[in-house]
Amino acid sequence: MTDEELASLALGLPETAEGSHFGTRDFRVRGKIFMTLREPDFCVVKLTPDQQQMASAIMPRHVAAVPGSWGQKGWTRLFHRDAGNEEIKRLLRQAWRNVASKSMALPED
Repeated sequence: MTDEELASLALGLPETAEGSHFGTRDFRVRGKIFMTLREPDFCVVKLTPDQQQMASAIMPRHVAAVPGSWGQKGWTRLFHRDAGNEEIKRLLRQAWRNVASKSMALPED
């Protein structure tokens, strides 16, 4: 999946807006970042540590914790260029759910 396809998916989620954080393209819901797109090879999504661990077990070649304390908090690199579209959509929707208010919740995948 290309960066632009990924951005389009993110912007298709309710109340998502594109912004910039320290020169990095980001995607937010009601002001909270759920995905950043800085590098051409991967994006970073906001998962919980448990979700990150599960994603790493299921997709070890496509998911990795961000180095350092951010990764320990669940921020996760998603190598979207080679991953399957359904897996990308699932993780992106999960990241969105993690920051959106409960009243905005998407149906489970």
